[in-house]
Amino acid sequence: MTLRPNNLITQQVERMRNLNCFILGGVYTPHLNFYTFYFVHSEKKRKFVSVNTDNIMTRILTLLMCVFLAMTALAQDTTGNNSTNNQKEKKMKTVYDFTVQDKKGAEVSLAEYKGKVLLIVNTATGCGFTPQYEELEAIYGRLKDKGFEVLDIPCNQFGNQAPGTDEEITQFCRMKFGTDFPQFKKAEVNGDGELPLYTWLKEQKGFEGFDADNKLTPLLEQMFDKANPDWRKTSDIKWNFTKFLIDREGKVVSRFEPTRSMAEVEKAIESLL
Repeated sequence: MTLRPNNLITQQVERMRNLNCFILGGVYTPHLNFYTFYFVHSEKKRKFVSVNTDNIMTRILTLLMCVFLAMTALAQDTTGNNSTNNQKEKKMKTVYDFTVQDKKGAEVSLAEYKGKVLLIVNTATGCGFTPQYEELEAIYGRLKDKGFEVLDIPCNQFGNQAPGTDEEITQFCRMKFGTDFPQFKKAEVNGDGELPLYTWLKEQKGFEGFDADNKLTPLLEQMFDKANPDWRKTSDIKWNFTKFLIDREGKVVSRFEPTRSMAEVEKAIESLL
């Protein structure tokens, strides 16, 4: 029995819906007088359906239907991929979802620090703010037994002020400032090569300005104004010793620019312990 066009199309669409399939396309074979649909099952298994087309109207309608279904499937696939990507991004809700590398290049999950208050700092050994190492170590010594950790991530992106190797940086900090808190592999905090951790940190807390009371603020602002008049509008890390305060649930509470008083930083840390 020859199917009428409407019945033919309805039957095939219903069949493919029942199979939970995405139509990919089709090829008409004139000398065999049938049209083959190519589609993929939800389990990614390739399937084929052949439809007898013994008159020109049926062929045309079938071809149009196939094109329509293929376009619909493409839209569904794109939406599905976007949805999957969005779900992955939404899962990145705490600092514990990220990893950094230790000095030897081994991956370290920040989930190891669950339940602790963290201060994540991008540091440098030849900067005007480098003496903050001493203050950071002092705060760490006072508060580490209460569940506080400093996570030191050296960075050479600002004035090339951390030029040494990871081992050289560690030795410098220990000998000059007696640091004992965790120090990780040198990394980038801005740009294409930035750590995913820092992408997330900057999304959580953007730049809110340098502290007017710090004597280095005018120098920094003058330097940035010359380089980029719109620098205040970005969430980028501006300089060495920018700090992010993380609570015991792994969420960003505060961002401190390097011009912020270390006494204020310590007060904010204590409020979370």
